[in-house]
Amino acid sequence: MFDTLLIANRGEIACRIIRSCRRMGIRAIAVYSDADADAQHVRLADAAYHIGGSRPQESYLRGDAIIDAAKKSGAQAIHPGYGFLSENADFADAVEAAGLVFVGPRAASMRKMGSKAGAKELMQAAGVPVVPGYTGEDQSPELLQSEADRIGYPLMIKAAHGGGGKGMRIVHAPLEFLPHLESCQREAKNAFGRDRVLLERYIERPRHIEFQIFGDSHGQVIHLNERECSAQRRYQKVIEESPSPFVTPELRQAMGAAAIAAGHAIDYQNAGTVEFIVGQDGSFYFMEINTRLQVEHPVTEMVTALDLVEWQLRVASGEALPLPQDAIWSSGHAIEVRLYAEDPDAGFLPGSGKLVRLRLPETSAKIRIDSGVVEGDTVSIFYDPMIAKLIVRDSDRPRALARLREALAQCEIEGPKSNIEFLERLIRHPIVVAGDIDTGYLDRHLDEFIGATSRPDEETRTLHALAAATMRMSSEAADAASPWSTGDGWRLDGAGWTPLHLVSGNEDLRLSIRGHDGDYDVREGEHVSVLRSLRLQDGWLSGRAGDRQRRVQVAGDGERVLLHDGARRLQLRRASLYRHADEGGGASGDRVIAPMPGRIVQAKSAVGDNVEAGQVVMVMEAMKMELALKSPRAGRIAEVRVREGDFVEADAALILLQTDAKEPGA
Repeated sequence: MFDTLLIANRGEIACRIIRSCRRMGIRAIAVYSDADADAQHVRLADAAYHIGGSRPQESYLRGDAIIDAAKKSGAQAIHPGYGFLSENADFADAVEAAGLVFVGPRAASMRKMGSKAGAKELMQAAGVPVVPGYTGEDQSPELLQSEADRIGYPLMIKAAHGGGGKGMRIVHAPLEFLPHLESCQREAKNAFGRDRVLLERYIERPRHIEFQIFGDSHGQVIHLNERECSAQRRYQKVIEESPSPFVTPELRQAMGAAAIAAGHAIDYQNAGTVEFIVGQDGSFYFMEINTRLQVEHPVTEMVTALDLVEWQLRVASGEALPLPQDAIWSSGHAIEVRLYAEDPDAGFLPGSGKLVRLRLPETSAKIRIDSGVVEGDTVSIFYDPMIAKLIVRDSDRPRALARLREALAQCEIEGPKSNIEFLERLIRHPIVVAGDIDTGYLDRHLDEFIGATSRPDEETRTLHALAAATMRMSSEAADAASPWSTGDGWRLDGAGWTPLHLVSGNEDLRLSIRGHDGDYDVREGEHVSVLRSLRLQDGWLSGRAGDRQRRVQVAGDGERVLLHDGARRLQLRRASLYRHADEGGGASGDRVIAPMPGRIVQAKSAVGDNVEAGQVVMVMEAMKMELALKSPRAGRIAEVRVREGDFVEADAALILLQTDAKEPGA
């Protein structure tokens, strides 16, 4: 076994690997970029080496710098984590050429999975089910029609050299095929310069089910059962769980055998994931093998009680697999969700900034938190905006869902916007509760999970009143000995109203409150909520609101409060703490504003150019994605304040449009 391991990654996965190293007595070495100098994985490691600039291309994708750091540190092995260089066969070769051990599969195995067409042929030869299709060079309409009839309908026509959803058509009947083929070929020709297509059976309402596999250098390959990953948005997994509520024992046995066959077909070693697309009738087909540890591996760890990182290290050091297939067992049900700094209501725009407040549930045998940040850290613009992975386990799926609801209710994030409320709605949705979601459901029904929550006005006002009362009670408790701390507006002719200006998201609330010692009246507009016998204890507020007894979960203090009634969260703060955006910003429609911190990669317009409303005038890069910035109206550009390559802050004015009707210089 190694005594020193270098982790060629950052954030949550680096922290996760360090935990296993600690338990195994292995010295853990971190690497870091300029942006990560104070990151948690650097603080947790036994030593850390600087490898370059903040952008991944300048640091975490620099294999030479990583190998050099490993040699300097005395490491015998490099663990790539996931992402970055984890599936880069050239990097794996370079690690071995340097006399170090790559903790992952051999480069040859990776390369066999590098070509989707080649991988499909390889799996088909190994007896692994693949989606029926045609990928041949003969593109005559007659042959394609014949192949389509052979494959069966519904069928997908896909541009062979395309992507981004272009050049794709679903065909439901033979007579539809040729018109769809012509349309698809035209679009492919225009978009990609080539009109070659491939045909593939279209699986309606498919599920995404994957099997964790492990292989060793002694020729053994086993599986550790499945993970259900069908809840997806734009092909990105949102919920992962094990076992799958869809998979029967018979289907599990068949899919597990196919996963093992896939591993043997490429002589697989170390941790990998065989992904299948599964039809509603239980038919399953090979999609791909992810030749690395998956983000969702904790789900498998929670139900098998195994440490997959430890297994990786043991296998990489030459040991045989710790357990044979017949010794693998699974108990209970585990579910994972990922907390992201992103704004679901703004198209899931990634966020960044300082985590002013980060409260996550206490960990236990049934609640696990994997995170690479703590309160006070900054979510960087340069990397994935994940804050934490929340994993729960219980005896069965209904109990696991209930535990996840409770755990999410305890999460509190201030600073960048987060997806907590989106996740809460998701796990309460009937189709998720029933375990019947398919991979396209979220994209088809996204409006069911984002946007304003429908609530009776009276109920909303009651929640506002309870939040205001919580703030008042927290202030009273802070200095109970002082007669000036009561703040109940007492006067000779009766208690007066104290104004309370609060902010909830983008909503401005003007409330007034009077009372003390648990009895309050809260006014919002013309409505008065009567609250009596309120008691704040152990994070719960209980008492009467009107003619109803209420009990809600609360967190915060006299300046801010998070309230959760079991179905909905409400986060409020005093207006004085609210950070307003640049008042001179986009409200006038005369400027283009940076929606988040990032780097300008392309300026598509210059001073004096005439632009149309909605025209892309600038492109910026942030959080591993490109954002197209558009003109808010038609007009002429008066000023461009940034250049390509510049880094900008959120809400910065990048381009100003001419504000009067005169031509420049007129």
